[in-house]
Amino acid sequence: MDAVTKKELQRAANDVRIGIIEGVHSAKAGHPGGSLSCADILTYLYFKEMNIDPKDPKKSDRDRLVLSKGHAAPALYSVLANRGYFDVKELNTLRKIDSRLQGHPDMKHIPGVDMSSGSLGQGISAAVGMALSAKHFGDNYRVFTILGDGECEEGQVWEAAMFAANKGLSNLTAFVDFNNLQIDGTCDEVNSPSPIDKKFEAFGWDVLVIDGHDFDAIEDALDKAKASDKPFCIIAKTVKGKGVSYMENNVGWHGKAPGDEEYEIAIKDLAAIAESLK
Repeated sequence: MDAVTKKELQRAANDVRIGIIEGVHSAKAGHPGGSLSCADILTYLYFKEMNIDPKDPKKSDRDRLVLSKGHAAPALYSVLANRGYFDVKELNTLRKIDSRLQGHPDMKHIPGVDMSSGSLGQGISAAVGMALSAKHFGDNYRVFTILGDGECEEGQVWEAAMFAANKGLSNLTAFVDFNNLQIDGTCDEVNSPSPIDKKFEAFGWDVLVIDGHDFDAIEDALDKAKASDKPFCIIAKTVKGKGVSYMENNVGWHGKAPGDEEYEIAIKDLAAIAESLK
């Protein structure tokens, strides 16, 4: 791992988590659990992997990211703010009436957002379309998308997966944020999409299962994705609510904002992590 060190990525990811908590607490609404679980993936992509320029968000050769699990918008907003697309102070306007940071990503108003998303299952289809366009026109940008594990219960995900493999979209990498919790309980209890890895393989993708909080593992997986001649799926095993003691592996924090006392505990938890990374 060069240029950006692992410790710098860990610090950035912790800052992203602080931004998530700040935004959701200020909004008194939102989805902290699944935002915290994918923070490391987004941090690695935006701080190290992707060809992007915060000063030129629409540059034509930029890599694209589609947050298919659009309810995790607080994570995307926080990583964009911490990466320099807009001021981190704006995170406190999350879901306010006059704010551009609404409950789901809006590509028309937020710099750095490549696709409006939120209807589960549809984001990966948009990512497939972007990757197909790049192949068709000979462009060399890459496309990344992040799905939830519960989202993989949607049939449209598998239509997109089938199409991507049939069109040889080797410029497409999909992360599945596999925290095994969705709004109504565990994925196994609701409508298990597992084995997700075997399903993607059956549809013609190369697949790797990793620890989604391990930056070395994320780096190795993305190196393998670049070397593959197929679309690539990274099943990232994560902890819902990662970094906040009372939120970790707690399905109740899928779509609930912390109150004032809970906010203070969350900030103390993340401050302790920040201190350990000095």
